[in-house]
Amino acid sequence: MLTFDDLLRRARSLAGPGRPRALLGITGSPGAGKTTLAERLVRDLNADGGRWAAHVPMDGFHLADAELERLGRRDRKGAPDTFDAAGYAALLRRLREDSGDLVYAPGFERVLEQPIAGAIPVEPAARLVVTEGNYLLLGTGPWARVRGELDEVWFVEADEEERVRRLIARHEEFGKGHQEAVAWVTRSDQLNAALVAATRDRADLLVGADVGGPG
Repeated sequence: MLTFDDLLRRARSLAGPGRPRALLGITGSPGAGKTTLAERLVRDLNADGGRWAAHVPMDGFHLADAELERLGRRDRKGAPDTFDAAGYAALLRRLREDSGDLVYAPGFERVLEQPIAGAIPVEPAARLVVTEGNYLLLGTGPWARVRGELDEVWFVEADEEERVRRLIARHEEFGKGHQEAVAWVTRSDQLNAALVAATRDRADLLVGADVGGPG
């Protein structure tokens, strides 16, 4: 059974001394624990106070609500066509090729539920970029460009009941009432989860959500 230390060793091996910058993708259905694992990996890889690893979430490429309204997709926010997938793939390529430059990536503000441009600095010292999101292994449209920019992709699996509970709690934490949260998860998040689950076999490694810790 994989341990977190096993994952740390595998992540370190992707970008050793003298090797090019590496990109590690972490994917899985909504609420599986991708962000928790990515944040813990980066924190532990930088435990000596350095900037050896950087965390660049896919969520920074959400389309803004105003654009989703214009496109008529606001009620499906989080679906594959509510992201700038081509922009995300282009950033991954830039992170790989411009490893000697400071690169700014967008972040995502959960309280506002909006992308924030230029929120995440990736310094030249970062030899490993950990990126996480739902659709890293999706093979359709511009999402198909993403996999080729990543050295490895790990798929996080969680108990289904616990994953749904986390999703509902997350929506409640950021402003939805309980019934509204349940409705959103049932109508939107679960459809997206089914798409993500169908990409599982394309992953390089399957990881249990408990390996990265709770959350």
